[in-house]
Order: sequence, then C-alpha cells, then structure tokens
Amino acid sequence: MLNEKVAELLNTQINKEFYSAYLYLSFSNYFSDAGLDGFANWYQIQAQEERDHAMLFIQYMQNNDAKITFEAINKPENTFENHMDVLEAGLKHERYVTGLINNIYASAYELKDFRTMQFLDWFVKEQGEEETNATDLIKKMELFGSDPKSLYLLDQEMAARTYAAPSLVL
Repeated sequence: MLNEKVAELLNTQINKEFYSAYLYLSFSNYFSDAGLDGFANWYQIQAQEERDHAMLFIQYMQNNDAKITFEAINKPENTFENHMDVLEAGLKHERYVTGLINNIYASAYELKDFRTMQFLDWFVKEQGEEETNATDLIKKMELFGSDPKSLYLLDQEMAARTYAAPSLVL
C-alpha cells in the first residue's frame, strides 16, 4: 500500500504528464503553422512520450491499489514570438518536470518507500535525457536557425524522429 502523501504526489504527476502532452501538442501546432513539419513531428512524438509517462504512473498506482483522481488539464497559455521561444519554453518545462519527479523521489526516500524509489529511477534518468534533448535543440537552433537552408536541413533531421515506447517493467 502506498503512503498517502506519495500516492497524492504520484496522482498529481499523472495530471502533470497529461498537461505536458497538451503543451507539446501546442508546440507541434506552432511549428506546423510555421511550415516546419519536422519540428511539428518532433513535438508530436514528445507529446506521445508524455502520455505514455502518465500511463506508466497510472499502472504503478493501480498495481499498488492506490486511488487515481483525474483533474482538469489546463490549456497551455503560450504565445511565441519566434522558434527559439518555443524551444526555450520546452527546456523550462522539462526542468520543471524534473523538479516534480525529484520531489516525489525525496518524499519516497523520506518514507523509506523503496519500491516507489525504484519505479522513479527510470523517470530520473529519462528527465536527464529530456533536458539534454531540449538543450541540444536550442543549440542547433542557435547554430542553424537564422539561415533558411540550414533551418530546412534541421527540420528534416527533426522529421526523422520516430516513436519508441518506453520499456519500463512495473
């Protein structure tokens, strides 16, 4: 049985992961409107990852007989002046999510909830990768984004991203 505080934090995380999917779909829409279908693809896949993360949290809670409560998902309130604004918002959001995961982990650690800590280990690693990916996108946009031909090639690189479902054993 999960500790009540940990279960509450995990439940909140489910809703945060679904919000992340909404946010990344809004980024995808921005890039689609800008004619950068590769970047749109990249963020559609990012949205799918976030939905899958939410499902992993749901499965973990169900496996531990914890009650799940779905909350309303806020509408992303982002207006972007340029492509870089979107990428920087993505990095900022990933850092926020890292903080949320770390907070759940710290609570589980305090309560000696080793099973939840082990479950969260994958997410801790995943967040490191997410922050690296977001940082790399910013660096690439800084290097190539101002040149239309280079931006086209970068967009093609983003179009090549494919989805791979997480392989986390619960």
